[in-house]
Amino acid sequence: MITSQLLAYVAISVFCVLKASSLDTFIAAVYEHAVILPDTTPTPVSREEALVFMNRNLDVLEGAIKSAASQGAHIIVTPEDGIYGYNFSRESIYPYLEDIPDPQVNWVPCNNPNRFGYNPVQERLSCLAKNNSIYVVANIGDKKSCNASDPQCPPDGRYQYNTNVVFDSQGKLVARYHKQNLFLGEEQFNAPKKPEMVTFDTTFGKFGIFTCFDILFHDPAVALVKDLHVDTILFPTAWMNVLPHLSAVEFHSAWAMGMGVNFLASNIHHPSNRMTGSGIYAPDFPKAFHYDMKTQDGKLIISTLDSHPAHSTVNWASYASRIDAFPAGNQQFKGTVFFDEFTFVELTEITGNYTVCQKDLCCHLSYKMSEKRSDEVYALGAFDGLHVVEGSYYLQICTLLKCETTDLRTCGGSVDTASTRFDSFSLSGTFRTQYVFPEVLLSDVQLAPKEFQVSSDGRLFSLKPTSGPLLTVTLFGRVYEKDPATSGSPDLTEYAGRIMLVVMTPIVYSLCW
Repeated sequence: MITSQLLAYVAISVFCVLKASSLDTFIAAVYEHAVILPDTTPTPVSREEALVFMNRNLDVLEGAIKSAASQGAHIIVTPEDGIYGYNFSRESIYPYLEDIPDPQVNWVPCNNPNRFGYNPVQERLSCLAKNNSIYVVANIGDKKSCNASDPQCPPDGRYQYNTNVVFDSQGKLVARYHKQNLFLGEEQFNAPKKPEMVTFDTTFGKFGIFTCFDILFHDPAVALVKDLHVDTILFPTAWMNVLPHLSAVEFHSAWAMGMGVNFLASNIHHPSNRMTGSGIYAPDFPKAFHYDMKTQDGKLIISTLDSHPAHSTVNWASYASRIDAFPAGNQQFKGTVFFDEFTFVELTEITGNYTVCQKDLCCHLSYKMSEKRSDEVYALGAFDGLHVVEGSYYLQICTLLKCETTDLRTCGGSVDTASTRFDSFSLSGTFRTQYVFPEVLLSDVQLAPKEFQVSSDGRLFSLKPTSGPLLTVTLFGRVYEKDPATSGSPDLTEYAGRIMLVVMTPIVYSLCW
């Protein structure tokens, strides 16, 4: 009896301690890093030269980490490629790689730096976390030897991985994630044999992590939320903005809302490559974000988030499926959005109701403009099909967007400024997926926090007149079950021409570096 009472007392005491130590909110930081890029050399640099170079970027990141910690941040995310840059071959990246052990080894590199060989980058990151009492998320390269008994072992006898690491506030390695969905041009890295579902628990919630191009695929991104029930996603990225639907702040904030999680996105800052756009996003609205094409400076972003954010379930097809199509008053036409052929209808009046359909998807729009300008054209578009450039993945998209010019043939092109404000809008679609990401983007690639809402029956509607001219209102749907078996890689034979166009013009068309 005494033993039972003692065990009960201990259990209650432990529960009370855990409850008292848990936090309802936490302070998050992301750093948009103006990465210092290495010189392009015909032969790989030495390991010593690589370390000298990486420490130049680490010096900058150290300043951001210390600043975030001094402002009370519990965790900071830094970008993909933020320590060594990009534009590497498989051979030239090798001197920058370290052997990163499984976090289960219970290792604090700052305390025992030589336990797994010479790993100065991991040691420095660990010490930055420990000495500043902050979780540090960074992107580095991992190397793993293999041999001929492994049929997938590369000819050079090693795997090389694009890798995220997380060190806790004591400097302990608590997470290691190898990027699954490598982007076109990442030949220097290998993809793991199967997607890694990496999570870790803290006193301020459960975290999951993935990298850049991963966001467009089910595994590991969706699985972390739906199957492992993480509260917050950590997202190092090297993201090139692709308008109208895939600018960084636009799509990342939409993913947070669509999936019902916090999302910490840290991007490279390189405006000449259209690389900018970082943020701290909650399911209800963006808490803080940064988009800057004018300066060359990095930016630290800090905000407070709920540790366990609430999220409402949405039936994305409910409203659109039970209303009749609006009368077709205007002739439909075709337009191209990032190589996908949309069906469009022009918005000819200052206010109106329109429906446009493609295959199984019908998109309904009701709207009122503040004014109908003669120098700007808006259109409602629908796309239901397989996207095949820089990757193969199935989309269903309803979009209200501004055309590049008054020529309807330019509808769907990249445009980042507008002059027309909208007093109201309501957009819905007959989606065949529960994974829909709501986007509202204003002129100069700015978000519209607290200006719109998603209803439980699948309507994306305005709460007030837009605070700025409108670029697009979009419901971006992903139909994962219709993806090809190798969704991360395009069919190089069938689509070679279009893929070569992407490779030859990366600033215009690339998404993730």
